[in-house]
Formats: sequence, structure tokens, C-alpha cells
Amino acid sequence: MTTDLIRHWIDGKLDEQPAERHGDVFNPATGAVQARVALATPALVDRAVASAKAASASWKSASLSKRTRILFAFRELVERHKVEMAALLTREHGKVPSDALGEVNRGLEVIEFACGIAQLQKGELSENVSTEVDSYSLRQPLGVVAGITPFNFPAMVPMWMYPIAIACGNTFVLKPSERDPSAANFTAELLRDAGLPPGVFTVVHGDKVAVDRLLEHPDVAAVSFVGSTPIARYIYETGTKHGKRVQALGGAKNHMIVLPDADMDLAADAAVGAGYGSAGERCMAISLVVAVGAAADKLIPKMLERIAKLKTGPGSDPASEMGPLITAAHRDKVAGYVDAGVAAGAQLLADGRQLKVPGHENGFFLGPCLFDRVDPSMSIYQDEIFGPVLGVTRVDSYDQAIALVNGNAYANGVALFTNDGGAARKFQHEVEVGMVGINVPIPVPMSYYSFGGWKASLFGDLHMYGTDGVRFYTRGKVVTARWPDPRFRGVDLGFPQNR
Repeated sequence: MTTDLIRHWIDGKLDEQPAERHGDVFNPATGAVQARVALATPALVDRAVASAKAASASWKSASLSKRTRILFAFRELVERHKVEMAALLTREHGKVPSDALGEVNRGLEVIEFACGIAQLQKGELSENVSTEVDSYSLRQPLGVVAGITPFNFPAMVPMWMYPIAIACGNTFVLKPSERDPSAANFTAELLRDAGLPPGVFTVVHGDKVAVDRLLEHPDVAAVSFVGSTPIARYIYETGTKHGKRVQALGGAKNHMIVLPDADMDLAADAAVGAGYGSAGERCMAISLVVAVGAAADKLIPKMLERIAKLKTGPGSDPASEMGPLITAAHRDKVAGYVDAGVAAGAQLLADGRQLKVPGHENGFFLGPCLFDRVDPSMSIYQDEIFGPVLGVTRVDSYDQAIALVNGNAYANGVALFTNDGGAARKFQHEVEVGMVGINVPIPVPMSYYSFGGWKASLFGDLHMYGTDGVRFYTRGKVVTARWPDPRFRGVDLGFPQNR
């Protein structure tokens, strides 16, 4: 699906109108511009939303059977073409193929969940709440909804949103990241091939201009967002100010607590995998290891042993385990955090700043970096770095470790490594974080649960996908009904009673 210009997808086809603004799409492994993407104007967004609104009337009335059949067909098409979709992720994001394919597979799980929408959208009925009066509940679609998604998961995060939104009878406008936009268009083609009517799924490429117009547009009923905390807060405040339902998932600073009794080989494997996978560009990446007592001296040598063996390189090389960062500016920003950590007094045990990949000297590469003795006052502790930078903080006790986690502004994910069942149970009860792993480093819930953190990691009441997703993309309605009966005729000015 190589193209010189990546266009918007409106009314079930690529939009052929000339674009007023463009952005560059890089190959992060080479540093070269490989495509250009059309950037939407407010007028283009209006036209896209109008298309989605026009399609909404018939789509919300489509039978559950029709929606389900289309979703099943789409699921089969994604399964058939997932290697192609993964290749797009490798080319535009830089993920190694195994990571890219894993992303698509996790997204597939949400599509499969949405295929059960007939069960998930069932209401309830109470007979004879009063004499010959029945009450029952319905869940109905919102209308036009929008998704604003990040660069780090260009396939999976949109899949957290649109399958459930569409299954519930909404039409969906996707604004993907302009840094890796091709997966969105590929998705649109597969949905069209699955039989989805024009206008039900729309792709608008763009930057803040497009985001602001979606947040302001009166015909957009709800907005889903995944990204950094400052932007999540902006999305939530702006969207709700304009009367929209909003779920905005923000950043993270995920801790992994290692107790002295833990299996250190297992913990080292987990820390390195969760810290450096996808070059650390994951909202669920482990960026801090909190080593309790003697755990640090046991764990760190094992981590360094594994880091030394990691192969950083382009996704085109089958040997590569970690790819580049998304842009040169982001690579430089992450390297700046490493500089700051050194200046603040943390011990840099592995330094990836000078990494050069032969044949890809202009790529946006940064090798794995590992700090020891990271203090909570340091920027490398406090900020979401979003790169291959892992820090170790030493504490004396479990209570100190839990206090660190619970005192952090973010509360997305946390993991505990231990062989002590009592400690694990105490941990899951006491920790103030939305997603918890016990001997699991990246505790991303399955599709039939819901994804989301607490505190500054989430703005809104409902988490992403799962049953929370169904609730987010529908509104509840309760009907109280009585059919005409001569016994109940006559004026009654009294307060309604249950008889």
C-alpha cells in the first residue's frame, strides 16, 4: 500500500480533493521521508463529520445480525492480512516484525469481543413493577463518535475503539497520528471489503487543527483519546466543555516492584522485555524497577547480561529485537533525559546514546539505557520518557515501595515480582493503580475486561474496550409501559404510586 500521498477516507473511499496542508511521514530506520500525509482543515473535518452523520441514521437502525456479520467478515480479513498490516507498522513506526504482529493480534481480540455485541447490548425487563406496568431498559448508540489515537500503536489502539463503537450502532471518525497514518487507511479498506456501508468509518488525517475541530463539532457526540497526560487533560476539558462524552487515557510511569524472594531470572527477563520492547514507546512499558532490600544487587547483573545481548536495528533485519524511535526530535528528547539523569547523580550502567546501526546511520536509533540509584526527585523518575530508558530505585522495605507507587501522579500499570502469595494479595489490595500485574510485567487486560489507569492516567469515568467500552458508546434508556385498560381510566392528580 505504498503511496506518495496518504489521503483522507471519506464516504467509503479515498478523498481526491486537493489537500491544502501536508505533513512528512518518515521511515524511522533510515531517517528518510517516505510519504506525505494530507492534513485536514476545519472544512475537511466538517465534510467528514457530515458524511458520518448522514450514514448514522441507517446504521443505527441496522439489525444486530447485520452488524455482527460485517464484524465477523472484518475479523477474517484482518486475520488474513495481518502480516501486511504489521509491515506498515514496521515501515512507519519502526517496530520489529514480531512486535508489530503482536500489536495487530491484540487488536484482533477486541474485534472478536465486538462480534458478541448482540449479547453485550441486551437490556433488562421487569414485569409488573406496578399493576400491569412493565419497565425495561435499552442501550442505544450515541451517533457520530470520534477517536484520536497515538503514534505508538497505530493499529491496536484504534481497534480498542471503533469495533465496539460501530458494533453498538455508531458511526466512527478516526484521527490517527500523522506520524504513522497508513494503518488507518488499510483498516478502512478492509472494513469496506467486509461490507461496511460508506460513512460508517471515516479517517481524517491531521494535527491539532483537526483535533480541535472534532472537539468543537456539534455533531460529534463522544471522543475517545489515548496519548500523553497533558494532551489527555486538554482533550477531556475541551470536549466536555462542548457537551461531549469523553474518555481520555493519559501517560504513565509504570513501576515494577521486585521483592528479595522473587525469581531473579524471571524478573530480569520481564524488566528488560517490558522496558525496551518497542524501544520503550509503550504506555504500559516498565520504566522503573523498585528493588526492595537485597534484590537490586541480585537483579542488576542479570539485567545487564540481557541488555548486552539485545540487538537494536531496523525491522527489515530479522535479527533486530528493538527498533528506532519515531522521530529524530523524540530521539534527541529521550537522549536529553539520559543526560539529565547523569547530571542529577544517577549511575548510568548501560549507555545507548552513541549507538550507530551500520547502514542506517541516519535512523532514529537509541540503544538501551539503564540507570541505578534513581532518586524520586530526578526528572528520569518523575517524567514519562517514552523511550528505552529504565531506572532502578532502591528501597529498604515493601512499605516504602508501595508508598512510592501510590504517591506517584500516574497510576496506569504496576507489577510485583515475588514468590510470596501473602505479599502478592496484600499488594493487589493496597496498590492504587488501575492495572496490576503479579509476576506479569505488562498487565494489559484481555478484551473482555477494560483498559485504563487511575489518577493522572485517565480523564473520564469509563475505561477502554470491554464492557466499559459498550457503556461508553451507548446511552441507557428506561421505558415504563402500560397498555390501555379501562380499569385505569380517569384523571388522578395524586403523586404516581406503585400499586
